[in-house]
Amino acid sequence: MASSYVRSPRIIAFFIGFFLLVSVCAANAAPATNNTFQPGEELAKLKRIRAHLRRLNKPSAKTIQSPDGDLIDCVPSHLQPAFDHPELKGQKPLEPPERPKGPEPADPATVESLQLWAVSGESCPEGTVPIRRTTEADMLRASSLRGFGRKPAAMVRRDSTSGGHEHAVGYVTGEQYFGAKASLNVWAPRVTTPSEFSLSQIWVISGSFGGDLNTIEAGWQVSPELYGDNRPRFFTYWTTDAYQATGCYNLLCSGFVQTNNRVAIGAAISPLSALSGRQFDISLLVWKDPKHGNWWLEFGPGLLVGYWPSFLFSRLAQHASMVQFGGEVVNTKAAGGHTGTQMGSGHFAGEGFGRAAYFRNLQVVDWDNSLVPLGNLRVLADHPNCYDIKGGINKGWGHYFYYGGPGRNMRCS
Repeated sequence: MASSYVRSPRIIAFFIGFFLLVSVCAANAAPATNNTFQPGEELAKLKRIRAHLRRLNKPSAKTIQSPDGDLIDCVPSHLQPAFDHPELKGQKPLEPPERPKGPEPADPATVESLQLWAVSGESCPEGTVPIRRTTEADMLRASSLRGFGRKPAAMVRRDSTSGGHEHAVGYVTGEQYFGAKASLNVWAPRVTTPSEFSLSQIWVISGSFGGDLNTIEAGWQVSPELYGDNRPRFFTYWTTDAYQATGCYNLLCSGFVQTNNRVAIGAAISPLSALSGRQFDISLLVWKDPKHGNWWLEFGPGLLVGYWPSFLFSRLAQHASMVQFGGEVVNTKAAGGHTGTQMGSGHFAGEGFGRAAYFRNLQVVDWDNSLVPLGNLRVLADHPNCYDIKGGINKGWGHYFYYGGPGRNMRCS
């Protein structure tokens, strides 16, 4: 099954090491509201927005109204934004590659709905891909039109001492990695200001800690600025220059090629985990196709979402040098102290199953395209009084960890 309700493992906690890649960026202030329409600058901005929307929102064969207000357009696969890229023009999506050796996934036909827009039973026809429609409101919430759909340019450092981004992660480094897999439970953490976000994801990383950093990222995210609400949404990201000029979220630029007609990137996930109740988790797998070198994404066993073409990358054109799993929040200190934005479930790792967020069955893909256990999982929380992490290993969950926290509290101010 693509998702599962799981039972609590016996925790064998350990803390290891100190080495971490973190992207650090200054949070942009939200633009001031101007209620007076100015025919010059404001009209020019509106024209740029509408021109960008015409490029993003492709002609659709069908449109589905999601219960949360999203419009999901069923776009012919060869018309999706990826094929605006000069190196992809006139092409069509590739056939699925060889999956990494390991346990066979469930039959995709038996996978239950994982997203709110599909709960009604509506679906996109074969030969199309579901794409969340971008609106003027989405673009107007962005700190700038140039930065819409992208993370701010970042300095990248090995530590995490400044810049507003805080992490609690497990990671491996020191070998050549060709992919990663994990299951993580889904929550709806509170995000206190629109310019902040809270996410849980896998990072596949290569390059130095400077301008040549390459990353592939996938997971769930709550981002009021990007999506206009506080629902956890399935998302992707990529960059090949440390978030400076390349890459974007989801399908908001040319790059990621979607191949699946059942998953909408950027759409809300459903159901969610309940505090002291049933836990809902999703599986994510990213791996490099040994034949063509493209990086593929699987969301839930057997549901191939699509791929990042190898030509997008410099360092990741070969392999990854680090893999990270875990949570990240933006702390803008908007109220003068540490943010109250939650990570994971909003509860600390020590509260365990049913209360804390988790990652389980952590694996990497080796040179032989095989899923293998981690060799040396290290865990690190940037500010453990605000968000922490506890790792372990057992027979049922393999390598796992609990992580998260409430943000601002008596010990985190």
